[in-house]
This record gives sequence, C-alpha cells and structure tokens, in this order.
Amino acid sequence: MSERSVSRAKQEKRWYTVLAPEQFDRQELGETPADEPEKVYDRTIETTLGELNNNASENNTKLTFKITDVGSDSAYTEFKEHSLTRDYLRSLVRRGASKVEAYVTVLTTDDYRVQIQPVAFTTKKADASQEKAIRETMVEMIEDAAAERTFEELIDSVVEGRLSSGIYGEAKTVYPLRRVEIQKTTLEAHPDEVAEEQATAVDVDDEDVATDD
Repeated sequence: MSERSVSRAKQEKRWYTVLAPEQFDRQELGETPADEPEKVYDRTIETTLGELNNNASENNTKLTFKITDVGSDSAYTEFKEHSLTRDYLRSLVRRGASKVEAYVTVLTTDDYRVQIQPVAFTTKKADASQEKAIRETMVEMIEDAAAERTFEELIDSVVEGRLSSGIYGEAKTVYPLRRVEIQKTTLEAHPDEVAEEQATAVDVDDEDVATDD
C-alpha cells in the first residue's frame, strides 16, 4: 500500500467519544478510532474510579467498560468489570495474619449473573474453622445483597464500598478483622443469556425424564 493510500485510510477513520454508562453519569472515558461503526462494538476501555471522580485516592479501583452501542460520534458502554490493583491488595497483607477469599456467583433481581470476589484480612492468624466461618459470612451476605438489588444497584454498592463495609461489620463478629474488600466483580451474563441457559437446561432435564409406557 502506498503512503498516499495509508494516509487516505487514516483520514477515513472517525474518532468516537467513549461514554461511561448512565450510572456513572455518562462521563467521557476517552476516544477510539474506526473506519466503520461496527468495528467499535465490543471494544473495552479501562479507567479508574479516581479518574471518574477526580480523586487520586481512588486510583486503586479499576473499572472496565465494554462498548455496546454506537452513535454518530459517540460510543456507549456497559459495566464489564471492577477490580482492585495488585499493589493495593498486596499492601493489605500482614505477616502473622490471615487472608480469606471467596468466589460468589449470584443473580440480581433483574437477572444479571455476576461473580463477586470478596477478601477479608484478619488482625491475627485464624485457624481453618475461623476462616471457614468468615468465608461463609461473606458468601451469605453477598447472596443476600444480590437477592434484593438490581444489577445497577449491586454494582453501585460494590464500587462505592457499601457492600464491603457491610460484610466487615458482620464478619468481624465472627473473628477480628482489619479490613474487607471486594477485590473483583465481573458481569458474567445478561438476562437474555441467563434465560436462554435456563431454557436449555429445562429442555435437557425434560429429555432425561423417564416415562412409563
């Protein structure tokens, strides 16, 4: 391809302003180029909560959004993932104390499937039964939170730290804790995908049912 052709191809590309979901006030996340709108779909953009809120103290919280809709000059996103930086999580570890993790997959009231990974840091070394009790408390509270919240409400409670604070308040009665964090939250499936999976599972179950001749 000649230099002139390359230059023309670059000129034909349009820059789309990428916007956060409505729950994050449609803030600008950056720009992305494409020569066709269809090529913008499914691209991901990573930012930090600190950049969204103009607060450097929240830069340890990463947010990933995926483009799901494209306008004439804007690209609209949905929440994909929330996570804490490795450096921040490493800073919470203390020698002679325990780190208790859990992996919880839940359905929100509007049928989004989300995986949430809480982590608790104890003030001193816990034994296996105490770690189990902490883990069970974290799992139960996350399941309860999802059972009474929409997807947007659940993500808000994670990002704003309300869910981790609630877990801390409950779990510290099981064993002394120094801190509880939600280290990662991932959108696994949309309502239509969940419904399709459930319908497929029902079909399989029906086929497995033995009938009397």
